[in-house]
Amino acid sequence: MTHALGFTEDDLRRMAGARSFERGVGYLSAVSRLEIADEAITATVDGSDAYEVELIEDEDGGLTGWCDCPYGQDGNFCKHCVAVGLVVLGQADSVPQQRSASASRTQLLDTWLESRTREELLALVREQLADDRDLRRRLELRAAAAGEDTGIVRERVLSLLDTRPFARYGYVEHADAHAYGRQATEAVTALRALTASGRSAGAVEVAREALQVLGRTYGEIGDSDGLIGDIATGLAEAHLEACRTARPDPVETAEWLVRYLLDELNDATDIDLFDYREVLGDPGLARARALVVAAWRANPKGWAEKYLMERLLKADGGSVDALVEVHAADLAPNGHTHLVIAGELETAGRPVEALEWAERGLRENVSERGPDSDLIAFVCERYERAGRLADVVAVRRDLMRARPSLASYQGLRTAARATGTWEGSERTDALESLKAVSLPETGRWYDGSPLVDALIDDNDLQTAWQAATDGYADQRQWLVLADRLRDRRPADALAVYLRCIEPLRKQTGDSAYERLAELLLSARACHRALGTEAEFAIYSASLRADQKRKRKLMAVLEQHGL
Repeated sequence: MTHALGFTEDDLRRMAGARSFERGVGYLSAVSRLEIADEAITATVDGSDAYEVELIEDEDGGLTGWCDCPYGQDGNFCKHCVAVGLVVLGQADSVPQQRSASASRTQLLDTWLESRTREELLALVREQLADDRDLRRRLELRAAAAGEDTGIVRERVLSLLDTRPFARYGYVEHADAHAYGRQATEAVTALRALTASGRSAGAVEVAREALQVLGRTYGEIGDSDGLIGDIATGLAEAHLEACRTARPDPVETAEWLVRYLLDELNDATDIDLFDYREVLGDPGLARARALVVAAWRANPKGWAEKYLMERLLKADGGSVDALVEVHAADLAPNGHTHLVIAGELETAGRPVEALEWAERGLRENVSERGPDSDLIAFVCERYERAGRLADVVAVRRDLMRARPSLASYQGLRTAARATGTWEGSERTDALESLKAVSLPETGRWYDGSPLVDALIDDNDLQTAWQAATDGYADQRQWLVLADRLRDRRPADALAVYLRCIEPLRKQTGDSAYERLAELLLSARACHRALGTEAEFAIYSASLRADQKRKRKLMAVLEQHGL
């Protein structure tokens, strides 16, 4: 059934953003090979390369877009998608007819194929195989998987996982990862076909090699959208399926699994030892437990060893004390591990010991940034429950000294107000801590100083203005102060707005134009408060004359009555 378009130009602009939308407008003439089918719209857009674009409308009228340009492969609705969408909107009246024609072509092709003889279809397939090497490789692999020679399947699977044809300077960039992923997906299909064809024992061995090959190269592949991770998961699932069918030697399987899971290169999959419980049986599980315990004893600070030991204890219903021992063997300097231990103890119904471990985490903290924030929250919450409010203030004060920030300031303020000690030396000392790390010459604050943010948060705007005047504020903070104090100090606020307008004169783009208009509106409000509207009119006219070549800016100013 054909249907009209369910998206508009505004939808394209919203999905792409103003910048990509404007760029897409310039690519309308670059759209070719447009095909509008009932399920999808496909086209090629010539940019720095020839990019393939697909737009899909769902049943609810939503629109999704995919493009194989680097920006599109990151999951963005890119300028090429915009260009295709605009071209389609430009011929919206003919869309139902184009969709009907596409459906007719598909039906015609299906009818023609069904009418061919076996020999004619074979000739057609062979003709395609001669021209399409990738198709040939995929079909070769499927033929091998359906045949008797597991060795051929092994060779082709490992070849499909070879990253060298896609690597540039030893690394598969994101733009090439999709091509590699499409190829590697065939390896998963082949392994499952091996199991389905009654050769699950061979599938187990080939899957092991495949997992190890991908593990060695996974760190050399750009996989920001998780495609290669999905393939690794598929290989792991194919291995488990094969094991469940083949029932390999349980002890040897346990040894391979533990060895694989302890290998630091094999972090592409989330293989869980206990998913193999049925395959391993009691003998295999016993061997796995012995190997995990031995590995952890030999290297208690190893991440894999520690994780496996923890997983082993939880799966077996081990004691909380054994879990504490595992975690205590490698305590994080900021107390995070102490918090993990406290959580385990509290879950086990031992809150007193839990708090003791959390307090120990605070005492043993050696991190320059102070204790873990969640650890502090844990301790303070338990102190509050016990009515130990003065202890909460002490913890928050220590954090303020170790990690002066707006969040630390707010936490201390809340705690001190509960004890009635905030207004006085507590607040003064806290502000001094912020001032000590906020000096511009320290170079530590790139987003303005926490001193000004704290004063604004306190609504102590006059003191905040003075701190800004002394050099502690960035542009964002100056604008916050100007907006908050505009009614009381219109002349000072006006100076801030004019100062922020100047650099925008040299910028282009929708966001810069909207920001300029907002600042001009604020400046006009200041002039009105000062009774100097004539000065603003002169300033505005001068700015328009200076910027008159920016037609989009002129339109934005008109929209805002400027």
